[in-house]
Amino acid sequence: MDKMFDFALTGELLGLDFVQTALLAAAVLGLVAGVLGPLVVMRRMSFAVHGTAELAFTGAAGALLLGVGVELGGLAGAVIAALLIGLLGGRESERDSVIGVILAFGLGMGVLLLSFYEGRSANKFGILVGQIITIDSTNLNLLVGASVVVLVVLAVIYRPLLFATVDPAVATARGVPVRLLSLIFAVLVGISSALGVQIVGALLVVSLMVTPAAAAARVTASPWKATVLSIVFAEIAALGGIVLSLAPGKPVSAFVTTISFVIYLVCRLIAWLRGRSSRVRVEPTATAQSALR
Repeated sequence: MDKMFDFALTGELLGLDFVQTALLAAAVLGLVAGVLGPLVVMRRMSFAVHGTAELAFTGAAGALLLGVGVELGGLAGAVIAALLIGLLGGRESERDSVIGVILAFGLGMGVLLLSFYEGRSANKFGILVGQIITIDSTNLNLLVGASVVVLVVLAVIYRPLLFATVDPAVATARGVPVRLLSLIFAVLVGISSALGVQIVGALLVVSLMVTPAAAAARVTASPWKATVLSIVFAEIAALGGIVLSLAPGKPVSAFVTTISFVIYLVCRLIAWLRGRSSRVRVEPTATAQSALR
């Protein structure tokens, strides 16, 4: 605990190449998660993020066992999970059960694959909770490339996707391909979830993909403002989590999730204070109107 606030040690570690690479990766991931997050929250897909992350864990475990890039295995697993969720969970009433089935299968297969791995136990642990020392220039290039693809595709489909999210019935009546957009968005979410595995781990991807957006939704109803706030919150959580984890040498995910949760609580407090002040303003007005009658 005495190393938690050792700022001198933190400053020294910030000069290391692998730490700077991890910070760049976290910044890119924070941007992608912040952009996608509000749509994930609006479409009630938080559970889907967790489900795709579990299959990203399975893919990463398989890649670790085969000796290939963990990031490639995680990406493949997450995309497969997203396609399954999009195809099998088309109806909202069925989505949660489909995700639950996929999540359980992915977690079980991932544990089985890891049981066959005889290498360092730290590699197994890193898939679950993140491990920034494994991020190198190759990982960073893949992350940046995948992030660019996600952001470009989202920019192309954003307007009809937002329309389909706000009012799917009207969007369908207007000829918007709601089912196709849902499938594409599910794949984008899957890719983004896989990108977060190396930083926050498969178990805690939700802390970047959902929590910042959920916090933003508490303080604004505007999709644009929510997106900006979500990006800011995700960047603070991702970068702040890495910086705080350096001196004590503890898993990054613990700090990322803590920062995200604190931001969420603060936003809930702000929303509560706003609601309370608006009620206080309304009550005198109603009293005055009653007196005039």
